[in-house]
Amino acid sequence: MTTPSLSKAALHDLTVAELVQALSSKQVSAVELASHFLDRSAAHSGLGAYVDVRRDITIAQAQNSDARIASGNAGALEGVPVAHKDIFVTKDFVTTAGSRMLNGYRSPFDATVVSKLGAGVAGGTPGAGMVTLGKLNCDEFAMGSSNENSAVAPVDSGAPAPVRNPWNTQRIPGGSSGGSAVAVAARMTPAATGTDTGGSIRQPASFCGITGIKPTYGRASRYGMVAFASSLDQAGPMARTAEDCALLLSAMCGPDTDRDSTSLDVAAENFTAGLQGSVEGLRIGVPKEFFGEGLADDVRNTVNGALQQYEKLGAKLVPISLPRTELSIPVYYIIAPAEASSNLSRFDGVKFGHRAAHFTDLADMYKKTRSEGFGDEVKRRIMIGTYVLSHGYYDAYYLQAQKIRRMIADDFQNAFKDCDVIAGPVAPTVAWKLGEKSDDPVANYLADIFTLPGSLAGLPGMSLPVGFASCAADKGMPIGMQLIGNYFQEARLLNVAHRFQQATDFHAARATGF
Repeated sequence: MTTPSLSKAALHDLTVAELVQALSSKQVSAVELASHFLDRSAAHSGLGAYVDVRRDITIAQAQNSDARIASGNAGALEGVPVAHKDIFVTKDFVTTAGSRMLNGYRSPFDATVVSKLGAGVAGGTPGAGMVTLGKLNCDEFAMGSSNENSAVAPVDSGAPAPVRNPWNTQRIPGGSSGGSAVAVAARMTPAATGTDTGGSIRQPASFCGITGIKPTYGRASRYGMVAFASSLDQAGPMARTAEDCALLLSAMCGPDTDRDSTSLDVAAENFTAGLQGSVEGLRIGVPKEFFGEGLADDVRNTVNGALQQYEKLGAKLVPISLPRTELSIPVYYIIAPAEASSNLSRFDGVKFGHRAAHFTDLADMYKKTRSEGFGDEVKRRIMIGTYVLSHGYYDAYYLQAQKIRRMIADDFQNAFKDCDVIAGPVAPTVAWKLGEKSDDPVANYLADIFTLPGSLAGLPGMSLPVGFASCAADKGMPIGMQLIGNYFQEARLLNVAHRFQQATDFHAARATGF
């Protein structure tokens, strides 16, 4: 039972690290925690974060966690609640990827990330022991920067609806991991999983005032992630603090080469071990291309203020250049749609997913099934991808984009000769109003300009909250700063973010009413 020193009403204010201690010391039970967060999620269902909640399954998992804690067989995160982006397949919850094409689909297995954070892979290493609260809304097949592209109805909603930012419910939360960011920001879960293809962890984390990290490509298994762009998709954690992200990432990472051909044979790492290290003498690269025209003044000033805080902590700012930053947008929107057009060809109405009710022959079934099942943004990217891969255009577009992708990666390696980490804004602006860019997909694409280069290079990157907008139009909206590291430097990024969060309290702020 909860002790007087740990108020049940304040359970949602505890970080993952604090919940681990509370559970191990038996100040609270896993069942109490799960019930508390389920009740809180129901109370804030109007935000549209959850698309599937099954209380009986969650409580059963919590009971198993309490039994393991009592027997001394607890996992590293035993009993701590977590919610999963609806892009990871789960056998106990519906997996839709935000699409009508997969409406109601139940997977026969869990994604590797889900297993590692939960009870473990069957017949393999035990998992961290986290308890699943449910599945979280996302842009359809992770294609979007606003979470307005989901075709699935949130819990307690009769129709598809956009996820709402708790800092201002008339604004977008960012995407595609918008449901994950909102659930953490509104204290409906202490942590969530997300995926990042071109910024889909970092951008919503910035817009919702939380912390999120995308590890080096291949660090976390893609097995059981519904694929968008296979050479870019990567799983990562979203939570309130860098310490919490370190705890989750330690459990998520590790080789899965038998099931994922893109998984790296790199051993799992304890990312919490170096959190307390000093940043004295750290060289922080500041790319001039990230601070040019188009960057909102509030974002510029807030990120510069965060950089000054690092100087106070003993770090050194180093001017650098990433000259091909602007090319990352056309390169990404050739490569990612090309891979999407290939990956999504499996959704044809034959083996699983949506199938048109009326058709005349096989070709007609394909056409009607895909027309009915896919939303506008997905269709747009399939068409772009099919075009750039078609005869006569492959060399002119796709092959050239891959060459420039290599050059973008080289730009980073040249920069890292002069610095240890790279810092800058996550997005040019704060979260915009719902519907503001719905009719202008290119405007949405341009919002990813600072996150795309690191994704194309396969580098680890993260967002941490560093302040709030002060101008009248955007007053009070969160602003995040992006940290980019060299390959396999997740521990350094987390250390750098943690030291900032020890010196500031932006990560502890919460939206009014949540």
